[in-house]
Amino acid sequence: MTCRFCHTPLSHVFIDLFNSPASNSFLTAGQLNEPETFYPLKVFTCPTCFLVQVDEYKKSDAIFDSDYVYFSSFSTSWLAHSKRYVEAMTARFGLNEESQVIEVASNDGYLLQYFVEKGVPVLGIEPTANTAAAAIVKGVPSITRFFGTELARELAADGQQADLLLGNNVLAHVPDIVDFVAGMALAIKPTGVVTMEFPHLLQLVENNQFDTIYHEHFSYLSFTTVRQIFAAQGLTLFDVEELPTHGGSLRIFARHTADESKPVLPAVDAMLQKEADTGLTTMAYYEGFQQRALTVKLDLLDFLSSQKRAGKTVAAYGAAAKGNTLLNYCGIKSDLIDFVVDANPAKQDKFMPASHIPVVTEAVLKARQPDFVLILPWNLRDEITKQLAYIQEWGGQFVVPIPEVRVL
Repeated sequence: MTCRFCHTPLSHVFIDLFNSPASNSFLTAGQLNEPETFYPLKVFTCPTCFLVQVDEYKKSDAIFDSDYVYFSSFSTSWLAHSKRYVEAMTARFGLNEESQVIEVASNDGYLLQYFVEKGVPVLGIEPTANTAAAAIVKGVPSITRFFGTELARELAADGQQADLLLGNNVLAHVPDIVDFVAGMALAIKPTGVVTMEFPHLLQLVENNQFDTIYHEHFSYLSFTTVRQIFAAQGLTLFDVEELPTHGGSLRIFARHTADESKPVLPAVDAMLQKEADTGLTTMAYYEGFQQRALTVKLDLLDFLSSQKRAGKTVAAYGAAAKGNTLLNYCGIKSDLIDFVVDANPAKQDKFMPASHIPVVTEAVLKARQPDFVLILPWNLRDEITKQLAYIQEWGGQFVVPIPEVRVL
């Protein structure tokens, strides 16, 4: 395997989470007795550009298909984050009814709907047909395609270049990150802006967020590496913001290198320095991560088995992809966790891949009153603990697994 950006041969294993099914391949009752397909989940660090990456064992068109079960609008905190973004970008870049906003991986229109409310023309690009259909219902025009240079050229030829092109939590999801970034360079106007949000590799390492690794994420990104990838396609990063979303993310701002109307702000050098100071641009920084993940595995198994012996019941909340990584790496099955609650009807009445834990509605949680609720999407801890505060009425307690197993 070679680095998908700089083509350096890869041999340094950052972490091996062993074979795992696709993180969003939820099962129906009829599939429980059928064989499941597992793929290696081994992550490599490039010693040249420090792009952390998995091989493309699971093809992107098989992951992002018409049965895709992730709908962004089910998280109220994510909707609020998206609305704040729209307000900020509209003000900062003077967007109006003459502007063009394009979102790559626009999902169910969770964000573009707020631009529509302001009268700003939008276009969503979303490869999963079911989420794109939900966006169209919201009044968000959507193309059901994968984004790259081919589509970008078509849009440019059709006069559809963006004043603002955005993508939230998509940069890590593309196997050909070079073609993807090259497409963005083609898809924005000469004075256009690109913003991308992605989980920050620094936060992943510092906070032991190994469960954010799954086949849907092909890359794990630092600012230093992303800056190199963008520069290679004629795009300059001129600003960066740190965000609390997804356990700690970056929002980057890019422009054509030839566009000098937007100066490079001090935040860029500050972030490069921050990453250098942590050691992120040295191979030594990536040592020991496997052992830290193993500690969580052992601690979580100890906790679950001790509760089972004591006659206590444990349920989980949030049938998230990161939850599937955690459960399958730890080898947890339905004998240790009774059920998982999820608000998304597309996941309900199905079963988690490999672990076969049933996914149910919140009504089941209220009826069965478990002693503990393990929050799988720990990045939404505040939202979930507030929503489910009523479990305290029967003495229920919340548990989070990352960065360490802890009863709240």
